[in-house]
Amino acid sequence: MTSIVVTWIANSVAIYFVAYLLEGVSVTSWRDAFLAGAVLSLVNAIVKPVLVLLTLPITVITLGIFYFFVTAFCLWLASAFVPGFMLHGLLNTIVAAVLISLCSAVIASVLTKATADSSRSTR
Repeated sequence: MTSIVVTWIANSVAIYFVAYLLEGVSVTSWRDAFLAGAVLSLVNAIVKPVLVLLTLPITVITLGIFYFFVTAFCLWLASAFVPGFMLHGLLNTIVAAVLISLCSAVIASVLTKATADSSRSTR
């Protein structure tokens, strides 16, 4: 349960941060960023594994470059469900997907370490 919440928070903060950095990504409010983070977490948990499996031959042929397109498609799919989260252009979507993935991984790592430290100190 904790990992789901950590992933949701990490995705939400990463989306808001990338929207601040890139002009091609816009989020209207923190509420929309948290909603987009929840939708992105669901898409990454349900749709992305299927897409990765289906596109594995193309990903192998392109030496992994096609994986960026799969990640960008999942981000675009999340933006299609959240009205306050918009992506403008294919290149911006790909760059945003890479940046959100990197930022989310760093934030999730920090949050996981913090929750592990706090649970150890309470015992």
